[in-house]
Amino acid sequence: MIRANGLTKRFGAHAAVDGLSFEIPRGQIVGFLGPNGAGKTTTMRLLTGFLPADEGRAEVLGLDVASEGRAVREKLGYLPENNPLYDELEVVDSLRFCARLRGLEPARAERRLRDVLEQCGLKTEAGKRAGELSKGYRQRLGLAQAIMHEPDVLILDEPTSGLDPNQVAGVRALIRELGREKTVLLSTHILQEAAALCDRLLIISGGKLAADGSPRELQGGLQGDRRLLVLLKAPAELALAALKALPGAASVTPEKVDDGEGFRLECAPGEDLREAVFRLASSRGWPLLGLKLERPSLEDVFHKLTR
Repeated sequence: MIRANGLTKRFGAHAAVDGLSFEIPRGQIVGFLGPNGAGKTTTMRLLTGFLPADEGRAEVLGLDVASEGRAVREKLGYLPENNPLYDELEVVDSLRFCARLRGLEPARAERRLRDVLEQCGLKTEAGKRAGELSKGYRQRLGLAQAIMHEPDVLILDEPTSGLDPNQVAGVRALIRELGREKTVLLSTHILQEAAALCDRLLIISGGKLAADGSPRELQGGLQGDRRLLVLLKAPAELALAALKALPGAASVTPEKVDDGEGFRLECAPGEDLREAVFRLASSRGWPLLGLKLERPSLEDVFHKLTR
């Protein structure tokens, strides 16, 4: 449904997107992650034809974005980060205007209007001007405009940016529903959102692809980097020094706990120090109150790949 092959975009001497390649098949919700300035928005603009690529090729539904841009836009729904709306237009008029721009026949446009108002939860706001809507409803209106022509592919740039928790939950539910029928590529800074919404994640850094896989696969890729949470009933300084002295200990940091002394122990790649910690506690006569192997979080993966 979406294919990028060696996409490159430069602004002066800076390569915002640098030889980026990936493919997205039908029926996936794919999260696009990266730090500020990584090239996420620029990539989305290249995929939608908003910007021309300097090198490489972008395809949507087998159509070349550069040479068949109009055909691509007919099959594509796009919600930019700034969500451009006409504040003086009422919700229904905004959607009718989008339908005319998309060339929908009047009867189909009215059917789509009813369906989209229902699907996006806008029926109660239909008579309000866009400028009177809350941020959450503005995002819903932006999504409604993006799907008015029933596109097969949706590209959403930071669709929940600036929303409160209740608004975020509503927009996430809407995206999840849309993802049952469409291929969705969305960028986000919220890692929990990516893990909850997306079948697959693309992480970019410096305009290049740093990782590609499901949230579980990406977390599993760091399983060689083991981290232990150790709870000891022992003098803090002695315990810290003893843990740091263990062969295979990459770092040890104190961790605040309710009773005893807590330490987060990072093992060197390929090392598992659980038995060594148990033997250390036994030899010193320190009660071992807890020993837990922690799974790397998606945040750990993101930091390791992008910092």
